[in-house]
Amino acid sequence: MKKILFLPFLQMRSGHHQVAEALMDCIKETRADIEMKKVDLLSYSNPHIEKLVTKSYLNWIRYAPATYNLAYKTLFNKETEKSRSLKVRHYFFLKKMEQLLLEEEPDLIVCTHGFPSYLLSELKRQGKCEAPVMNAYTDFFVNSVWGREEIEYHLLPTPELKREYGERYRIAEQRLMVTGIPVHHQITATTGSKSSGARPKVLMAGGNSGLGCMMKQLEAFKTSSPFDLYVLCGNNHALYEELQSWNADHIKPLPYLSSREEMNELYDEVDAIVTKPGGVTISEALHKKLPIFVQSVLPGQEEINMRYLTERGLVFKLNQDYSLEQELLGILMNRDTMDQWKTSIRLYQNGIETEAPKKIAEFMNSIIEGTAHMPSSFEERAGVYGLARA
Repeated sequence: MKKILFLPFLQMRSGHHQVAEALMDCIKETRADIEMKKVDLLSYSNPHIEKLVTKSYLNWIRYAPATYNLAYKTLFNKETEKSRSLKVRHYFFLKKMEQLLLEEEPDLIVCTHGFPSYLLSELKRQGKCEAPVMNAYTDFFVNSVWGREEIEYHLLPTPELKREYGERYRIAEQRLMVTGIPVHHQITATTGSKSSGARPKVLMAGGNSGLGCMMKQLEAFKTSSPFDLYVLCGNNHALYEELQSWNADHIKPLPYLSSREEMNELYDEVDAIVTKPGGVTISEALHKKLPIFVQSVLPGQEEINMRYLTERGLVFKLNQDYSLEQELLGILMNRDTMDQWKTSIRLYQNGIETEAPKKIAEFMNSIIEGTAHMPSSFEERAGVYGLARA
């Protein structure tokens, strides 16, 4: 039986896991004869360290966002020799990755986080990884940790990155596919315009794990609102209980939704979403053609995502000096603004070669079966990997 190994990073619920699961499930829909396994290398190496790293990461973002932002830009988002020398090159993790590959013997490896991709690119340079590797990106940009030339296949979030990978890294076009950030097949695409009711329905997301607290925004809507608000509280139990205690008919707190069918129905019910610029949530909202409003941005990845999205008119940046109600009404009721946004959405979707799970599954199947393009000769591999004969 063929096997695909999926490699996110850390155990915490994140876009890395969601994209891995979306790809796993799209394969399951087309083939039942493939074994799929999702492994977090850090937990595989040492589960105690993984728990410590996850807790430290969340606390760092929550209590010292400025220093996290600086560290992220210094270490992970600069193509300089200095930043390359600061990458984590621990012999320990390279050996653990090599051990994992020997144990699992995968026919295809899919990385949804840069660190496993980086380790595999190093092993490929050393001739210690024969299985083809695919990068599936979870943001609208690619930081400098990800392996590039050594990685055989790339599911890219934007056409701009496809041009860069071809022109700068000389990666053959048949090994690049612009899919956007992969969305689970149960999040169905919206093809037409919604017909709004008398009271627009707005989904507010971003309270998961206690990050991006929305309480200040919501208090302004406590007594009355021209909207019906659906508040996705995630694992923020304090937020959920507080909103429940308000007994406000127009504010509906929702716990963490594990069912994608429920999430899809929720997207179909609302007219707009207020959220943070995380790659997967934004990708789902774009897939559903929902107007996206962003008020808070976490440091690091979200800041860079936000820059890409605002430059292309795909999201609306809310002004902290105005009330949320005033801004939402001002934008949603402005026909010219909404027409411009629809044009931006159409241009973005025209740049995606395929976001259909079935097509992505077919591409992955072709890799497993050996019918997709692979660099075979040394000369071709040298062009891909930047190698030289001894």
